Amino acid sequence: MVAATLRSILRRNSLLPLFETCRLRDLLFFSSYVDIAFAVCGTTSPDPHFVMEYLVNSCGFSPSEVAKFSKPITYLRSTDKPDVVLNFMRSQCFNGVGIRKLISWKASYLCMNVEKNLAPKFLFLLDLGLLESDIVDVILKNHVILLLNVHHSFVAKLEMWESLLGSRELVLKHLKKTGWFFFFSFEKTLHPNLKFLRDECGIPEKRASLVLRSHPQLISQKPESLRALVARADELGMPWLSRMFVRTLMFSKWGLNGICKTSCCVDQDYHCEFCVAVHEFLILQLSSASRILE
Repeated sequence: MVAATLRSILRRNSLLPLFETCRLRDLLFFSSYVDIAFAVCGTTSPDPHFVMEYLVNSCGFSPSEVAKFSKPITYLRSTDKPDVVLNFMRSQCFNGVGIRKLISWKASYLCMNVEKNLAPKFLFLLDLGLLESDIVDVILKNHVILLLNVHHSFVAKLEMWESLLGSRELVLKHLKKTGWFFFFSFEKTLHPNLKFLRDECGIPEKRASLVLRSHPQLISQKPESLRALVARADELGMPWLSRMFVRTLMFSKWGLNGICKTSCCVDQDYHCEFCVAVHEFLILQLSSASRILE
């Protein structure tokens, strides 16, 4: 059943071209094994508390850990679906630590349909050029991917970021190293921020794109936070049309934290005053430099 579905997906979907023969054969073989395991190995228990025992025995959680996140799946009375999901995740190079992280974040992942929800996402990520080890890292950092519809949401977000950053390689680079890439709404966050920078601040898209390639988090913050950064840079005298304005926003957002982390002051009051003073001095220096360059 699973194998047939995977083959059907690959045949009818132009967005998911064929993969290397050996890799596809391995996935389909596993899917066939899952069908058999689902039919033969699943067990049913009348014990209303068996979910805790199952997670302790099959995943290595402690009872206290299970109590914190298992409420959404306490209705389960069968190990059928969880068994299939766990076997699939292990076949995709997830170790015990990674599996526990996913389940503790969202226990209902154990109830997902492998052939309809999980397998297509792994196949799609492989088609993008990610290695199995990369896919594990990407999902652990952006586990919301498991909830996205591949064609309606995943592809749309991927294409949007590709247009902003300029290349698929940069998108994959940030996808592998950041834990927020697919969490933010284009309609509620990214688009309003881009529109604000372009229409109200007068920043050309090309200039903004250069900064976004290394700091895409600039447009992923709340719109009100970005406006506050712009207001702060304006107070410090940084011209909006300066070529350094967008970089100053990034420095304003991250610079103070960086300065404070590298400071070794013991006196906390002095420490805070020192950080703020150094931060504002550097911003002023950037502002002065921008005027010279302009």
